[in-house]
Amino acid sequence: MKIAVLLKWVPDLVEELEVDDDGTGLDTEDLKFKLNEFDDHALEEALLLAGDDDEVIALAMGGEGSEKMLFTALAKGATRAIRLTGSSTEGTTGLATAFSQVLEAESCDLILTGVQSVDDRDGQLGPFMASKMGLPCISVVSEVSLSGQTASVMKEYAGGMMAEFEVDLPAVLGIQAARETPRYAPVSKIRQMQQTSTLEEFSITDTGTGSGSTVSGFSQPEGGSGAKMISDIEELAELLNGLGVV
Repeated sequence: MKIAVLLKWVPDLVEELEVDDDGTGLDTEDLKFKLNEFDDHALEEALLLAGDDDEVIALAMGGEGSEKMLFTALAKGATRAIRLTGSSTEGTTGLATAFSQVLEAESCDLILTGVQSVDDRDGQLGPFMASKMGLPCISVVSEVSLSGQTASVMKEYAGGMMAEFEVDLPAVLGIQAARETPRYAPVSKIRQMQQTSTLEEFSITDTGTGSGSTVSGFSQPEGGSGAKMISDIEELAELLNGLGVV
């Protein structure tokens, strides 16, 4: 079985974030980046699902961070790593078209993506890609088990309601959380992979006009007037009385 996992390089949200001069995005000049946390969970789920004879293929668009992501995936246990190069992509549909080209060439049985990326919260890459490839798609998945060419998945709905689905493979799954915490790859193991492993490259063709969500404005939240600390219930009752609440 071939299991493919899509990886994305995103801003580290623990950093101090600043808006760029255009007011439409983040100033990335001094910003640190890392692997999208949901993609890390997708990779972990793939590694948990894979048997001794199965392949786990990590894929990422070429560009800054792609080599680090892919060598880290190999250090964690991925079998192969492919970097996509060539035509530029725009929007979610452009990315879906690009990834579908290599995935169709690889004839993968299962394709895992993170449920969304932390930089855009779009969550549409998996559904767009599945539509383009003519495959079923289930997102917001927190548990996966395989039996032959069928996957049983647990999907979460609003309010924490869970539902179990069975889907025929090949299929696309958007992983919200792996069954186990994503494993850690030591720096020494990553460096070893950089010295002993080779990243495969796949040149994508024209992806056409892309579409997706567009940011029209970006700004820091405005500060309020502050908070009033209340020491006891009497003070709370007096405050609410003054506001006309009680």
